[in-house]
Amino acid sequence: MARLSFGWRALILCWAVVLLLIGGGTAVLAWLGPLPTPPVAEAPAEPAAAPHPTPSAESAVTPSPAPPPVIEAASRPGPAPGRPIPAGEDALHDPGPYGPMPRIGPDGRTPIRAFGRPFDRQESRPRIGLVIGGLGMNAALTEEAIRRLPGTVTLAFSPYAPQPGRLLDQARARGMEVLLALPLEPTGYPLNNPGNRALLTNLPPTENEDRLAWLLSRFSGYVGAIGALGPMRGERFAAMLGPYGDLQARIASRGLLYVDPRPGAPSPERAWGRSIDLVIDEPATRGEIELKLRALEALARDRGTALGYVGEASPVLIDRVAAWTATVEASGLVLAPITALMQRPAAR
Repeated sequence: MARLSFGWRALILCWAVVLLLIGGGTAVLAWLGPLPTPPVAEAPAEPAAAPHPTPSAESAVTPSPAPPPVIEAASRPGPAPGRPIPAGEDALHDPGPYGPMPRIGPDGRTPIRAFGRPFDRQESRPRIGLVIGGLGMNAALTEEAIRRLPGTVTLAFSPYAPQPGRLLDQARARGMEVLLALPLEPTGYPLNNPGNRALLTNLPPTENEDRLAWLLSRFSGYVGAIGALGPMRGERFAAMLGPYGDLQARIASRGLLYVDPRPGAPSPERAWGRSIDLVIDEPATRGEIELKLRALEALARDRGTALGYVGEASPVLIDRVAAWTATVEASGLVLAPITALMQRPAAR
């Protein structure tokens, strides 16, 4: 029993020593403090966590890939609007069988003067003009032409346009002169059909007069008429010298000018106006349009004035014309409205 008691006492003493050592070590560790944490490799900071530096001048002007220069020039909006043109005046209209028709006012004022765009008549540079036809039927395309083309371009509206009022207001707000497109019997009629109000060679004069009254009352605020409806230029009707001369006289009697859409045709004999020098959109391809516009420039330099005609407005054509008009003045020419290009009646 004495040995056993001695063994237990030795075991207890041993554990006591162990516990004393553990307790002493803990006290030492507590006195020394915690072990330093090993460094952890930091992940790269997220861009959002880092402060964003202010862009330098160099980075601000570094351009992104730009579209071709020609397309960029064509997509720019047109020049600032000129003086707005009034929509109409009571004194310059009289009642007709289908609505108000233009007339010369009691004081002698004409629609040419009242609804024309101001132009410096002392301008000495060669004058170049452009009439864009085929407008009014497609509202979106017409608005695009009004928005992107300069105010010196003349617009020809179809008499069949369903609701031309808003479009005409937009054109006048930009100071753009407007022509009424007259449907005259063209080459290839009736396959080429200018509509149920066209002036035709096989109709009696009274029927054509009635149709002309309908056409002239379609809208107001225009300076004159052009004998073309889109690409149809009334060649058959114009070949009848008597009726064609009477048409010009009726147009002139109402204070309107007349544009003959046949390239190279004589200047109108019985009305203020002129004939077209060049059709721009035949054929209506990008390359040919650009060639025709350059040819129009050459004519203006050679003759002092030149007038082009576009039968059908299209997105491609508006692009090309918008790009071209931005370069005209740099070429030593000046864009002019139709009233600045008209001539006296040839019969005078």
